[in-house]
Amino acid sequence: MSAEPRINDRIRVPEVRLVGPNGEQVGIVPIAKALELARESDLDLVEVAPTARPPVAKLMDYGKFKYESAMKAREARKNQAHTIIKEIKLRPKIDPHDYETKKGHVVRFLKAGDKVKVTIMFRGREQSRPELGFRLLQRLADDVDDLGFVESRPKQDGRNMIMVLGPHKKKAEAKAEAKAERDAADAERDAADA
Repeated sequence: MSAEPRINDRIRVPEVRLVGPNGEQVGIVPIAKALELARESDLDLVEVAPTARPPVAKLMDYGKFKYESAMKAREARKNQAHTIIKEIKLRPKIDPHDYETKKGHVVRFLKAGDKVKVTIMFRGREQSRPELGFRLLQRLADDVDDLGFVESRPKQDGRNMIMVLGPHKKKAEAKAEAKAERDAADAERDAADA
């Protein structure tokens, strides 16, 4: 069964509750009279509430209605923010400078409003010391506490230990903030040039 409403001759009920083109109630009329009114006013008869008793039908320009609803759906999709999960991989014996670099990446991702999956990969004998990985993940979570929170606690998954960090800010807020910062920087640069 299609999701589109039935129109004109596809409406197979003896009578409908008719709504005029401007939203005014016409009343319960036989389907033949409703179709005749639609033809006279050069509009379509569209079934808007098929489950009502009797079904509700409206006189409208169906092509225009379909176009406007498609535009609304498109606009809603455009304004939607997609949360992306970024992944950072670490080793238990990480150098302090490398740790700071990876932490910088996590900070950047959280500021952008993305979730971060932190994976610690164990090799060989490192697998017998999962507490090293746990401490490292705990340290990272404490270091980025102001930007994000631990969404899923560290857990061992075969040779890896995984933790997910979520941002405090929503993706849309982060985008708006980044745009405001860019605009302020552009205005400052323009003022310096003038």
